[in-house]
Amino acid sequence: MAERNLKQEIKAKLKDDIMQDALSRFADQYPGSRLKSYAGQDIEELRENLRCMKADAVEHIDELADKFEENVKARGGVVFRAKDGDAVKKFLIQICKENGVKRVVKSKSMASEEIHLNECFTENDIRVKETDLGEWMIAIAGQKPSHMVMPAIHLNRYQCAEMFEKELQEEVPGEDIPYMIQKARQTLRQEFLQADMGITGANFGIAENGAIGLVTNEGNARLVTTLPRIHVVLIGYEKLIPKTEDAAKILRLLPRNGTCQKMTSYMTLIDGPTPVMYKKDGQWVEENRKQYVILLDNGRLEAAHDPVMKQVYQCVRCASCLNVCPIWTLVGGHVYGHIYSGGIGAILTGLLNGIENFNQFSDLCIGCRTCTTVCPGKIPIPDLIDELRNRYVKKHGVPTMDKSFFDNVLNDRGLFHKLLLKAGSVGQAPFKSGKFIRHLPLFFAGMTKGRSLPTIADTPLRDRMAKLEKKNPSHPKKKVAFFSGCNTDFVFADTGENVVKVLQSLGMEVVYPMGQSCCGKPILGVGDRETGMKAAKRNIEALESVNPDVIISSCPTCAETLSETYEQLFKDDPEWGPRAKAFCAKVREFSSFVAEEYKAQGKLLPAAGGEKVTYHDSCHMKRGLGVFEEPRALLNATPGVELVEMKNCDKCCGMAGSFGMKYSEVSIPMLEEKVQNIKDTGATTCVVACPSCMMQIGGGLDNQNTGIKVKHIADVLAEKL
Repeated sequence: MAERNLKQEIKAKLKDDIMQDALSRFADQYPGSRLKSYAGQDIEELRENLRCMKADAVEHIDELADKFEENVKARGGVVFRAKDGDAVKKFLIQICKENGVKRVVKSKSMASEEIHLNECFTENDIRVKETDLGEWMIAIAGQKPSHMVMPAIHLNRYQCAEMFEKELQEEVPGEDIPYMIQKARQTLRQEFLQADMGITGANFGIAENGAIGLVTNEGNARLVTTLPRIHVVLIGYEKLIPKTEDAAKILRLLPRNGTCQKMTSYMTLIDGPTPVMYKKDGQWVEENRKQYVILLDNGRLEAAHDPVMKQVYQCVRCASCLNVCPIWTLVGGHVYGHIYSGGIGAILTGLLNGIENFNQFSDLCIGCRTCTTVCPGKIPIPDLIDELRNRYVKKHGVPTMDKSFFDNVLNDRGLFHKLLLKAGSVGQAPFKSGKFIRHLPLFFAGMTKGRSLPTIADTPLRDRMAKLEKKNPSHPKKKVAFFSGCNTDFVFADTGENVVKVLQSLGMEVVYPMGQSCCGKPILGVGDRETGMKAAKRNIEALESVNPDVIISSCPTCAETLSETYEQLFKDDPEWGPRAKAFCAKVREFSSFVAEEYKAQGKLLPAAGGEKVTYHDSCHMKRGLGVFEEPRALLNATPGVELVEMKNCDKCCGMAGSFGMKYSEVSIPMLEEKVQNIKDTGATTCVVACPSCMMQIGGGLDNQNTGIKVKHIADVLAEKL
C-alpha cells in the first residue's frame, strides 16, 4: 500500500465510464428501493434494537466467545482461535495435509479476503474456487471485491462475459445473462461435487448453541456446507451474538439494507457436523463431516476493549454505508485500503491492518454523515474516523505547514487579516470578474477548473461591526453574540451584515467579540485536537467576555463544532468542562433561531408565491444539527418567494472543507451534479444556509454561466425587511 498513488487511481476510476454508469444508476435506485422494502416497519426502532443488542454483545465479547466455543465443541465441532491471518493459514494448511485436501470451494467471505486466504491455498498447490458468482468472476480477473455485498458491481455484462470466456475457453454472448448464469451453474456444480473442503464465513454466530447463520441469494453457501466432507467456518469475533432470538434483529435489517429485500432467498442455520457421503479409498462411505470453526482476531479483540472503537462491532456488513456514500459512488471500492472500502472500510483497515494504512485514504471520508442515516447498527462512522485521525496525529504528528498555519495564523485573526487577506485582496484584482475569480495562472489554474472562486471582501465583517452595532435596538429582547466563522468574516462579509440586520429586526442586541478565531474544525478534521482545543479555549474566553444570552452562528459547521464538539473536547477537563458545557448550551444556528423567533412573533405564516428559489441542505446542517424544516418554513413565509425542491437536495455539494481543493477531481463531479439538479428546478436562485456550500455552489453556477444566483438565507430574509 505504501507504493500506491491514490490520486492516479482516483483519476483512472473517474475515467472508467462503465463503472461510473453502474455505480450512478445503483446510487439513484438504492434509497427508494431500500425505503420500499421497509414499508410498514418502524425503521428507527429496528435500528435501535440492533444497536442495543450489538453494543451489549461487545461488552461481553470474551464471555460470548467462551460460550460459543463450548457449544460448538459440544455439538462435535473443533474451534480454533486465530490471533491473525498467518495463524489461520497455518492451521488450514495443516488440516489440508492431514485430510488429503486437494480441492476447496468457498462461499463469499470478506474475512478470507482480509487475510489473503486464496493466495495461500494456491501457493500450497491446493485448488480453490469461489462459488459466489460475483466473487468467482472477479477472482478470474485477478481483482478484489469492490463492495462487501456485491463484489462485482463495478462491471457490466460484457466485461462479465469476457471473464466467462477466459475461464471456460469458449465464446460467451454478453447479451445473454441467463445463459451466463446457467454456464456458471454447470461449471461450479462440478467444483462442489469434487471439493474436499468447503469454507464459509458467517453473518452471525450464536453463543447459546454454537450455531452460525448464513444469508445468501444464490444457494452456493448451502452447497459449500453440504457436499464437501470438511466444513470450515471463518468468523470474526464481531459476528458473535448472545441468543437465537437476537438473529431476528439482524435478519430484519441486513437484507433490506444490503439488497433491498425483505428476506434473502436462503437463510441457513448450521449447528454442528452432519452426515456426508464421499469416496474413501475408492468406496462410498458415510461419516459425519468434520467441522472447524475459526474465530479470527486480527485486531478485533483490541477494538472490542477500546472505549470508542468498540462501536465498530455494531456493523453487520450490509454495505449500506457504501451505497449512499457520495465518494464511493464516484470512485468505487478499489481505491480504498487493504480490502474493505468506504468509511467503514477506512475504520476496519485502521483497526485490522494498521493506522498507517488507514491514513493513506482517510481523506476519502468527507464527513457528510449520510452513512449514519442508514447504518442499521447506527455506527457514527465519521466520528470514528476522526478518532483514528487523532490517534495517527498523536503517533506521527501533524504536517509542519498545517500546524504552523493554524497555530500562528488562525489563532491570531489580526495577523491573518493584515498579512494574508490584505495581500490577497490586492493580488486577486487582475483575475476578478464581479464577485468571482474565474481563472488563475500557472499552478493555481486547477483551483478554478470547474468552478469559480469568490473574491475576498474588501472590508471584512469584523471591521464593519462597530458601525453595525450602533443600530442595535435601545431595549433589546436578548443579547446575541455573533460568531461569524472564517468565510463570513473575510469572504461573505455582506452576508454577515445581513445576519446582523435580521437579528436586529427581531429586537436583538448583536455584539461581535473581536477575540474570536476559527472554530477549529479544519485542524480538528486532520486529527490535531491539541491545536483545536487552543482555538476552542480562545473562542470560549472571547464569547464569555460579553456574557451573551445566545451565541449565533450562520455557518452550520461552526455551529455544530461550537455546540457539540467543544463539549466533547473538554468532557474530562475539570476546569474547562463546565465552561464548555455552559458555552455550548447557548449556541444556536441562525435559521433555526430566527424561525423560532418568527413563530413566536406570528411571522412564520405561508406567503404568496413569486420568484422561484430552491434550497440546498448542507451536510452539517441537516445531518449534524438536524435542522432542515426551519429554513424551508422561513422561505415559505417570505413574500415574493416560491420554494421548489431539487433532486437530492441534501446530497453533499463536494466542498467538504479542504477536501474540495485537495481532491478537486472528485469534488467537481459532485458539484456538477448539484448544479444540474438546481438548473432542473427552473429556479433563479439557490438558497443555502452554509458559507462553504455558498462558495462551492456559487462557483459552479458562475463557472457554467447559468445566471442563477446563490444566496445565504440571511440574504433572502434581509432583502424583505
